[in-house]
Amino acid sequence: MRTFLLTAASAIVLAACGGEAVDVPDADAATPPPAAEIAAAPETMDVAAVLAADWRSEAEKARDSQRNPAETLAFFEVDGDETLVEIWPGGGWYTKIFAPLAKANGGTYIAAGFDPVGSEFRANAMARFNETYVSNPDVYGDIDVTVFSAESDGFAEPGTVDTVLTFRNVHNWMSGGYTDKFFTDAYAALKPGGILGVVEHRLPSTAEQDPQAASGYVHEDVVKAFAADAGFEFVEASEVNANPADTADHPFGVWTLPPVSRTEDRDGNTPDGFEAASYAAIGESDRMTLKFVKPAE
Repeated sequence: MRTFLLTAASAIVLAACGGEAVDVPDADAATPPPAAEIAAAPETMDVAAVLAADWRSEAEKARDSQRNPAETLAFFEVDGDETLVEIWPGGGWYTKIFAPLAKANGGTYIAAGFDPVGSEFRANAMARFNETYVSNPDVYGDIDVTVFSAESDGFAEPGTVDTVLTFRNVHNWMSGGYTDKFFTDAYAALKPGGILGVVEHRLPSTAEQDPQAASGYVHEDVVKAFAADAGFEFVEASEVNANPADTADHPFGVWTLPPVSRTEDRDGNTPDGFEAASYAAIGESDRMTLKFVKPAE
């Protein structure tokens, strides 16, 4: 397949604020152990073995109880033997799962990140991504790095991908005005019968949808409509990442909650009576988990 390999001066950054990608630290990023301290991945591994592996930090493993990776991957039918594209992998929380799983099971992991042009921060971030993942094939295998942006020309050769997954990104594309491009590009990349999996912060159906999703929350029906417009068929929804304690009406949007846990606005102001502990107790957001399929020809 065609691969848009990026240089160390490139970047993949996950937007940690509403709207377009911004130059802020990625909330998913974690300082990895030195490569010399990480044992090479075994030749065969299942999801449970990958989740327990020492290349995942204890802090990353602690988030499994809220991110539910084993159940989420099972729902999306990910075994590691497929060609899988993750859109905007950020600091690599899921990279540490997908890449070794693909290496051990004969699959291909493609990390489709931001177009890095014009941002020194993103260039530095990609250097870290490359150093941590791309430069450690003994653990993470041979990672293909591509680009997804408003101007990118597809993130894989048409009809070559089994699975496209994205986690908590649709609101960013709504803010940037190119959500439809993501679904169109995903449809083009997938083989007939291929799966598109979307996890996104869920706005209650009774709340009004901001077209730019400035709060970070999106109606489930909005995501389904974008997918249908691109040609996808809806398969099933899972409540594996649901959080009924999340009311989705927080002072700083979804970023009030962990893992960002914002306590002040861009001007340094905190609302009167703000209690960070109450938002920490909610945990990570209520998230929809949706599976779509590209119809068989």
